[in-house]
Amino acid sequence: MAGRAAVPEVIWARPERTGRGPRPAHSRADIAAAAVRIADADGIDGVSMRRVAGELGCGTMSLYNYVTGKADLYELMVDAVSGEYELTDEPSGDWKADMLGLGRQTRAILYRHPWLIRVMSTVYGSSPNALRYLEFCLGCLAPLDAPGGTKMELIAMVNGTAMMTVANELALAERTRALPWSAEQEQAARAAYLARQVAGGAYPRLAELLAGAPAPEDPDGAFDRALRRLLDSFG
Repeated sequence: MAGRAAVPEVIWARPERTGRGPRPAHSRADIAAAAVRIADADGIDGVSMRRVAGELGCGTMSLYNYVTGKADLYELMVDAVSGEYELTDEPSGDWKADMLGLGRQTRAILYRHPWLIRVMSTVYGSSPNALRYLEFCLGCLAPLDAPGGTKMELIAMVNGTAMMTVANELALAERTRALPWSAEQEQAARAAYLARQVAGGAYPRLAELLAGAPAPEDPDGAFDRALRRLLDSFG
């Protein structure tokens, strides 16, 4: 064998700083906050060990005393923004209302930190703020008569719905910014084109659907409706 594989170790099981020397000048919270500031301003591709070190005013190599690389850095960042959830001391007892509220918070956090969609991973579920969030979710779901695995699936689906919604909304907004006309103008043009296509009789089911379709909801209302339907499917 050419060498022995490294033993995996969770960052939270390690001391905040490795190696010897004077008292650490920075904390994990400092490092995470610096990386989040960079990602919020320039996207996740703007985050590098060099950029974070520069933000902190330290040498790039000294940063490796705190994190082993980008994987650790991303985990610190995800945990930091997961701490933005405003959780009450106790759930309300209405599990659907509580989970709807958490879904709304997730959507808001994703809008504040769009880069989170690209780095979010289930492997980060053991970080301090992730455990705090999960414990609260399970408390919210205590009234739901369902196995623990089903409850975990529900939590994942609420998060997934928020992530998919925000990803689609951000992609649409980004596309619209690149166009020489407004979103309203494009929407009107596409609606007129669709009306012409269904008017010929080739799409009778679609024509029937569009004839009885209500006016489009605002994004917040559409998100709430989708999340309520998801929650209703569990009980």
